[in-house]
Amino acid sequence: MTKDSPTHDIPVPRSLLRSAGLLVAFSLAAVAVGRVSGVGITQMPEARPVQVLDLAVEDRPDGRVALRDAGSGRLVAEVQPGEDGFLRATLRVMAQARLREGLSRAPPFRLTRWDNGTLSLDDVASGRRINLEAFGLGNAAAFARLLEQGRGAS
Repeated sequence: MTKDSPTHDIPVPRSLLRSAGLLVAFSLAAVAVGRVSGVGITQMPEARPVQVLDLAVEDRPDGRVALRDAGSGRLVAEVQPGEDGFLRATLRVMAQARLREGLSRAPPFRLTRWDNGTLSLDDVASGRRINLEAFGLGNAAAFARLLEQGRGAS
């Protein structure tokens, strides 16, 4: 800057700066109190499994997918080509993730209904979990049918 260039000093009242600092300090203190004491924090109670079905998945040469109860070996469902797209795609994505990680195809997938009404699909080999309601109730219903069909297979 040269001697002749104008400076643009905007005076800020000290009381305004002090108030802004106090607001920031109060916000940090409120968050710290909430984290330590749990006041003002929303927490979901831990859900417990109500129904569990371990599924062994078999790809058939004609495009069908056989879903068996991994414990008993009984057929739970057979998905025809072109049917239950969400179910097929979800199982395929989880199986491909196993292959990318070099894991065995043998361990079952665990389908669980929780006491809070939600459904999840776990890959017991990799530890991945998909909360099925995240994809809509209609898509979750395809897996809920497997749990009902699995009751008859046990």
